[in-house]
Amino acid sequence: MQHAIKTVGAALTALLISLFAFGTANAQVTDRVKVADPYLEMRTGPGRGFPVHHVAARHEFVIIELRATDWFKVRTVSDTGNDKIGWVHRRQLEATLTEAGVAKTFRDTALDDYLTRRVQIGAAAGRFRSEPMQKLWMSYRLSDALSLEGTLAQVQGVFSGTDMWHGNLIAEPWSDQRWSPFLGIGVGRFRNFPNQTLVGASDTDANLANATFGVRWYMTERFVLRADYTLYTAFVSDQRAQEFRAVTAGISFFFY
Repeated sequence: MQHAIKTVGAALTALLISLFAFGTANAQVTDRVKVADPYLEMRTGPGRGFPVHHVAARHEFVIIELRATDWFKVRTVSDTGNDKIGWVHRRQLEATLTEAGVAKTFRDTALDDYLTRRVQIGAAAGRFRSEPMQKLWMSYRLSDALSLEGTLAQVQGVFSGTDMWHGNLIAEPWSDQRWSPFLGIGVGRFRNFPNQTLVGASDTDANLANATFGVRWYMTERFVLRADYTLYTAFVSDQRAQEFRAVTAGISFFFY
């Protein structure tokens, strides 16, 4: 199963890259600002890995044409028609001035991305009973307060290991706040496999139900911290069920 966890992790990484490309689709923006800093670096593409090909000087006007996450495509205004086009990070543009001479703010842009987030991918670590637990999850936001979430988890104990997966319905009443508590219920599958050194022990496969409570904190850009407490119930037979408690903390990346 450890190999399966690595495989799923690689798949989630590939999906993360794909969704990031989808999430960076250009948004149309039209605005005219004046450079207030000594210069404004314009790159050939939306990222720090692209080289700077032009520098706009102080008091020069640039027109913002497109946005891709925190990068903006801008065009200089030249009397000779020799306009230059490049990409500038949001932090540099926050130091520019509007045509009215006041500081330009892009805080609403970052906030809009957070409020309209749809897909999140995250990883966390914690304790399942008293044993170390790792999990990966992906969620899709159905509405402002509801989302679907899928989780793959692994616990490696001293005498046995545990693999599980479950799908949850998550309710987040204050999802527009920086601090946001949430509740969830879900079902899935549970498998416990004893160490081979234990004589006579056998694997346990069971249906799984869970209830979770946690809190999210929007950090910055597209990153969200999360901590949660989950009560798991494994139905090992028609007459017997086992309960387990887990506490985890992790980080997620969201897309719009």
